[in-house]
Amino acid sequence: MSNPPPDEIRLTGLAVSPGIALGRASIRGHKFIVPVERKIGESEVDAEWQRFEIALDATHEHLEKLRVRIAKRAGKLEANIFEAHLLILRDVTVMDETKRLITEDLINVDSAYFSVMRRYIDGMSEIKDQYLQERIVDMQDVLERVLRNLRKESDVEAEETGTFVLVAHDLTPSDTAAMDRDKVLGFVTEAGSVTSHSSIMARSLGIPAVTGLHDISRRLRSGQRVLVDGYKGLLFINPSGETLKEYEGIQEQKNAIASGLEELREDKAKTASGRRIILSANIEFASEVNLVRKYGAEGVGLYRTEFLYLSGKTLPGEEEQFNNYKKILDGLGGEEMIIRTLDVGGDKLTGDEEHAGEMNPYLGWRGIRLSLEQPHMFRQQIRAILRCSAHGKLGVMFPLISSGDEIKRARDLVDSCKSELDSEGIPFDGNIPIGAMIEVPSAALIADQLAGLVDFFSVGTNDLIQYTIAVDRGNDRVAKLYQPTHPAILRLLKNVTDAAHEHDIWAGICGEMAGDIVLTPLLVGLGVDELSVIANQIPRVKQAILRLDDNKCRELVEELLTMSEAERIFTRCREVAIEHYPELLV
Repeated sequence: MSNPPPDEIRLTGLAVSPGIALGRASIRGHKFIVPVERKIGESEVDAEWQRFEIALDATHEHLEKLRVRIAKRAGKLEANIFEAHLLILRDVTVMDETKRLITEDLINVDSAYFSVMRRYIDGMSEIKDQYLQERIVDMQDVLERVLRNLRKESDVEAEETGTFVLVAHDLTPSDTAAMDRDKVLGFVTEAGSVTSHSSIMARSLGIPAVTGLHDISRRLRSGQRVLVDGYKGLLFINPSGETLKEYEGIQEQKNAIASGLEELREDKAKTASGRRIILSANIEFASEVNLVRKYGAEGVGLYRTEFLYLSGKTLPGEEEQFNNYKKILDGLGGEEMIIRTLDVGGDKLTGDEEHAGEMNPYLGWRGIRLSLEQPHMFRQQIRAILRCSAHGKLGVMFPLISSGDEIKRARDLVDSCKSELDSEGIPFDGNIPIGAMIEVPSAALIADQLAGLVDFFSVGTNDLIQYTIAVDRGNDRVAKLYQPTHPAILRLLKNVTDAAHEHDIWAGICGEMAGDIVLTPLLVGLGVDELSVIANQIPRVKQAILRLDDNKCRELVEELLTMSEAERIFTRCREVAIEHYPELLV
């Protein structure tokens, strides 16, 4: 008599990349196999060090293979994401400390290397900063690879055959970028957030993903059948026949909808009452230009330039930046690109030790604050942008603006750079649009004062929500408090859009809210002029806009502004969305 099929288990996490994936689970271990410390004799020191060098060479070779693979698949710039891994791998201080432990304490190299790396990882873990947490994952990745090579184990990724759903504690951006899309159907992780780089990259690559599934790697066995719902953030272990039939129908609907959305690629986004809303794309890498055109985006509404500063051993010069910006602009076929100036903290810049220990980098020396206090670096970026503006439609915006004084100082530097280029006979657009990112409550509250100083506003809702509600969405304990429909957020957004229109400038949204079609009725009702989203979200947002009427959306906003509960506001937005485009919310 055959055994009955195992019961279905349904788990809920965070939906970070849309799509449905069905396949066997492949669990990637996240726990280090802590090496057993073994005493060695002085005669064994040289042999241990040689074993270490062989392991380092093997790890370096593997990382280089990944670099070449990504360079072919996505471009040279994206391949440089492995630069951090290689720098960690060959860090002189780590190697020297490892050698000292082997030589003086006479312990095996596995234990010595683990001890050194663990000390650095633990030290970095005490600094609560999202970027450093990403770097910790990179360090753990390198440590695990080296230890695996010291044990002469084959690489887990190389052993995988066929297709599978990847299950892991966490994934680095490089893990996600290196995924073989023909093998990895989707992934689920215990850690991670909607705005992490690995999640953003998953959406760009079209890989269904769910995060925040605590202890999932302990609840699953490799080989078990799982179904990933990246739309709702669900994972089904041993999905039942009923569930499989339901999702088969959902997938058919999604495919039919996708086919219909493809026909909208050349259409402009207009509401049912005829108001135009610009739909542009957020990008981080030059290779994403192809996606911008593929999905019918009207240019780039947010180009994040941070990767240029973080991927190399030295800071990028003016010429390197100019060539990068021009390459993207040339690929847009005449559409506009808006470049956000550097938006990282000083503790992230190569060679900057002075600010490496900031207690709270989120409220520290970052964004426009850093740029204004590093005028030489800032001038190089502004000159590169201005030079590129002679070759197409280009705009620039400054991040983390909190006062009018910051805008004035930044514009003074822009004017100075214009004078320099003019005297050097180098062409540029003298009327290049200059904007402010509104992501700090103080800026949203004085938007009427700031509007007279810029040509446009672009609201970074991710940070605006976090700063306003005082919640870190990457912190599991408070993530549920991250509420885009919090009444305070609605009022701030209305203040920004009203101030912009009173001063005859446009206001856009470039945060995650822009791509959430449940909230599209709210944004249309607020009078937002531009939405900048991940490229593959463009068709769905466009369809939503086409179905909505301005007048009804404005009436909705008036209704929502009287409400005091975020959940009630969200529910009302969803009701309107379902009324106008139910097929998109299946």
